[in-house]
Amino acid sequence: MSAGAGTAFVTNQGSGDVSVVDTGSGETLATIPVGGKPAGIALSPDRARAYVTSPEGAYVTVIDTRARAVLRRIELAGGPLGIAVNPVTGEVYVADWYGDQLFVIDPVSHLVTARLPTGDSPSGVAVTPDGRTVLTADRDDSQVSLFDAEGLVRSGTIPVGTRPFGVTVDAAGAFAYTANVGSNDVSVIDLAAGAVVATVPTGERPYAVALANGLGFATDQYGDTVTVFDLATRAHVATIDVGEYPEGIATSRDGSRVYVAQWFSNTLGVIDTATLEMITEIDVGDGPRAFGDFLAE
Repeated sequence: MSAGAGTAFVTNQGSGDVSVVDTGSGETLATIPVGGKPAGIALSPDRARAYVTSPEGAYVTVIDTRARAVLRRIELAGGPLGIAVNPVTGEVYVADWYGDQLFVIDPVSHLVTARLPTGDSPSGVAVTPDGRTVLTADRDDSQVSLFDAEGLVRSGTIPVGTRPFGVTVDAAGAFAYTANVGSNDVSVIDLAAGAVVATVPTGERPYAVALANGLGFATDQYGDTVTVFDLATRAHVATIDVGEYPEGIATSRDGSRVYVAQWFSNTLGVIDTATLEMITEIDVGDGPRAFGDFLAE
């Protein structure tokens, strides 16, 4: 397999479907209709299931990633947007943009087991690698909420930059990164200290952050760029020109590629993490957002 090769599940808001793409060949393997203007996506720990949010339909679609078929629909309320899966328990966490709450869904029964209050307009969701802590980026409160995954209670909040949207946790569970669309920067959170320890400038209107090979990659929606920064020094490394209105971003398992959903270009951009150049674009559906964990290796 070529470097970074795997399978991408790209949510397409305009066409109401999910493109299943072989990232090695660039071939579209399947197109799965889900409806409801899909945006967020997360994969189960074994990568056998994909969970897709539909904010306008108020539901989550469960997809069998191997059969490339819809298994079921989980009806919710409000506007389900950001989504993440606990890497240990498999529990699914869904941010309700309109209802200011976090849904907790059992991965076996597919029933909602809890509704936890968040800040105003929660968007991105992330979970620490040990499965103990869930984070939501509460956009209109300019904060991150922290939740105890076992006790299902909100354990604290951390002020960040203006209007955080995406939130990402590193592989060690030491730092979290929020893309702040209002202040055009990334907040670096020391999770042990429970505080922001650095602020990294980005391009205009950063949406989400991916991490690879000691670097952070932030999609700049209005800049049509990806800002690259050093995770250790927090210094600017590069600005990469990409397609129109980049949003969701994810890293291949081998760290050699970063994939960017380019909403207005209807493509998935591919960045080489060694050269920091976009090497190709893959056609997907209309209005790709891919907000979350969308790469299955």
